[in-house]
Amino acid sequence: MTDPRVQDLVQDLLEASGATANRDVLRDILRTAAGLASDDADRLDLKITAAALKEMRAAFAMFEPLKGSPKVTIFGSARTRTDDPLYDQARRLAKRLADAGWFVITGAGPGIMQAGAEGAGPERAIGISIRLPFEEAPSDILAGGERVVAMKYFFTRKLMLIKESSAFVCLPGGFGTQDETFELLTLLQTGKAQPAPIVLLDVPGGTYWTHWVEYVEHDLMTKGLVSPDDHELYCVTDDVDEAVAEVQRFWHSYHSIRWVGDRLVIRLRYEPTAEEVAALGEQFSDLLLEGTIEAAEPLPAEVADRDELELPRLVMRYDARRAGRLRGLIDAVNQLPSANR
Repeated sequence: MTDPRVQDLVQDLLEASGATANRDVLRDILRTAAGLASDDADRLDLKITAAALKEMRAAFAMFEPLKGSPKVTIFGSARTRTDDPLYDQARRLAKRLADAGWFVITGAGPGIMQAGAEGAGPERAIGISIRLPFEEAPSDILAGGERVVAMKYFFTRKLMLIKESSAFVCLPGGFGTQDETFELLTLLQTGKAQPAPIVLLDVPGGTYWTHWVEYVEHDLMTKGLVSPDDHELYCVTDDVDEAVAEVQRFWHSYHSIRWVGDRLVIRLRYEPTAEEVAALGEQFSDLLLEGTIEAAEPLPAEVADRDELELPRLVMRYDARRAGRLRGLIDAVNQLPSANR
């Protein structure tokens, strides 16, 4: 965009809005909107853009007061009846996690979503609904509250169901649940999402996820369509206690990751010993492009951003195609003696 008048108007809009932070990003948003006008974009394209931006803004505003609070998203069928054992399984899971301090995000619909909201209760339930002609309105727990937003598009809804959470539990469901589960795995596998626990939960005696695993291993893994260690990205269980333990165990010592150039930095809550770091380097040497895993002080880019400087960290040159193996490293870090004294 080269017209200086547009540049000046964008700057005027920023000034009038009172924006002080992240002006470079806001400037890009406004320039893109102006660019759509000069592109002579189709009306439908413009309506999609406008609706998506409005929906994301509403969701960002809803989540803003909850920044820093742990959130878990529960996926599952809208068709699950209240007398189905899966309904009670989802409700018990949500209650256990809410009691442990987690906010529980669901799609705000019926079935498993309603069970999750019921288990979490009005103080801990968050809903991100989709406007469909045949799906019921949000349950009484969410309806009219400050922690529910409605989306027109599935892609904005999925963004918000995934973006804000640091754990995920998937219960049996149809095409929508399968879509959400595979998108989650794709985001972790490709590094487009931060590592997080994914629990595939059924009821005792249920075969939904065991059959799913058979399909993944037989039709995907053996044909080289996914990596052999991608199975480490998820945990299959029919036990609520184990599901809760898996979520909490993941965040025991592991805190976060960040790329600095070609190096991956893993931030931890507990500092490992030199002997433990050396052992990790040997055990997970196949995860590395070169070198080994090293304990390190915050790197210059982290210092410049004041990014979690108080935490101990591990640094390595990591093969980004090995997301499942990275999950194995995170599990090993959480089990170190130094993290469990």
